[in-house]
Amino acid sequence: MTYIRLSQSRVARTRRLWRALAIWALLFASTICGQDPSPPAADPAIHPESQSDVFDRVIANEKQMELALDEYERTEKVEARRIGSDAKPEVRVWRLFPAGPAMNKLPISVDGNPVNPEVYRESLEKLEKYLVWAAQGGAAQQEAYAKAQRKRKERGDLIATTHDAFVFSRVGAEKRGEATLAKYAMVPNPKFKAGTRNAIIFSKVRGTVWIDEQSGELARIEGSVVEDISISLFLAKVYKGSHFMQERYEMIPGHWFPSYEQYDFDGRKFVVPFAIHERTFYSDYKRVGPPKDAVGVVRDELSKLAGEQTTK
Repeated sequence: MTYIRLSQSRVARTRRLWRALAIWALLFASTICGQDPSPPAADPAIHPESQSDVFDRVIANEKQMELALDEYERTEKVEARRIGSDAKPEVRVWRLFPAGPAMNKLPISVDGNPVNPEVYRESLEKLEKYLVWAAQGGAAQQEAYAKAQRKRKERGDLIATTHDAFVFSRVGAEKRGEATLAKYAMVPNPKFKAGTRNAIIFSKVRGTVWIDEQSGELARIEGSVVEDISISLFLAKVYKGSHFMQERYEMIPGHWFPSYEQYDFDGRKFVVPFAIHERTFYSDYKRVGPPKDAVGVVRDELSKLAGEQTTK
């Protein structure tokens, strides 16, 4: 069977939609107390504080995490398969470096070294110039930051329009290492009336969320498509059984960040099958700060590279 490869922009849009689902689960999970059907009896083994208080903390921590990610660099390793059964994935690795209104991606090898040292140095020089620019307060900079803020607002609007899409029910608890995670089932709300194309997607998804109640952090979320989803005016379709999951850990003391994501989507575009089967690993989180501070990190690295070149 012949498969088409989706454009990177379309893959990115699909990722953003499912990440919005994860964020939505946090921002509106506190509504579960007032929704029908009634949730099953709570697990008495985990109930240190009221359900509302738990999710209030989760919501606050989620907002802090999003802001913190704007100041932390990290390594992103993506394993992509054309079909889920491919034994040997295509592996791509990037160093993600926050740059104010943008996120810079520097390609590196699996072992963390530059793929091409000369190209890498040139990319760092361009990043340095951009950070200097982003740290200034001119009209162009304000426009760039406003554009980034509009993207966040679009995601927020999507979340806001789908706040009635799910019913959350506490179904128990699970151990992960030394932590005990509260587990919630997430099912489509039969009373929900979708008003947008993206909102329709949420009505065809079921999922599960795990919360670390001690820290008030989202630890894991999974979602599966339970009914075929038509997109792009029925020119494409995502098939039932497609799946998404994300895991988070305390990667930095006091900061829970994504450590792993997995996307398994199958469908068709026109009459040709397509597939997105990706596993993404995040590691090496390091704070670089806002652009005015991050530029110093880049300059130090450029100086180090220049010194290494001199000694050769």
